[in-house]
Amino acid sequence: MRNFFSIILAAILFNSCSNGQTQGTKTNLSATEFADKIKELPTATIIDVRTPDEFSKGHLANANNYDWNGNEFDKQIAPLDKSKPVFVYCLSGGRSSSAANKMRSDGFKEVYELSGGIMKWRGANLPETTDNAVVSNGMSKQQFDALLSSDKLLLIDFYADWCAPCKKMKPYLEEISKDMADKVVVIRINADDNQALCKELKIDALPVLQLYKNKTLSWTNTGFIEKAEVVKQLQ
Repeated sequence: MRNFFSIILAAILFNSCSNGQTQGTKTNLSATEFADKIKELPTATIIDVRTPDEFSKGHLANANNYDWNGNEFDKQIAPLDKSKPVFVYCLSGGRSSSAANKMRSDGFKEVYELSGGIMKWRGANLPETTDNAVVSNGMSKQQFDALLSSDKLLLIDFYADWCAPCKKMKPYLEEISKDMADKVVVIRINADDNQALCKELKIDALPVLQLYKNKTLSWTNTGFIEKAEVVKQLQ
């Protein structure tokens, strides 16, 4: 019986310390928690794991751009002190989660992730910068509203080039645009190129579909959705 309880205790201790987390330490943080933690640990390394092109359009102050999908990521993190805290983020959280897990498996003791990525950071109106201290705003709300003046249904797709669900949905959205051209107009808006618009429309995750009829938002969906479900909304 004593051996049985010893095994159970060991399992509990193992689970509580898994995933590279110190027991009781929250490492997957909301945008405001992430910002507060950076202030608490001002000398910690901040890593943006997006592509250089994404990084150039806006990033957190003092962030280093180590592209998770590039060929140099392992080499770039190698000189870092694994005993010191590190902050990691991407566009919406997928790549940074993979990078953080990789770093923990490599021995990094304290890796903090931005839940929802820089999309949530922007949604919380937190500051960002570029190397030139200028962030392109892209389409204005006035220009967006002008797009809605149509006698057809308008299906707006907010996407990003490196969003996996966005890429998966793109082919069928192109099919809808062609096959239902008599009644539907499909407009794709790159969230990275239109940061101010996304903030104003409260787009803080990707992908997002919005359906407008007579300038009125009649349906919206966040995250991946199958073509058949979208077509139902267009009938």
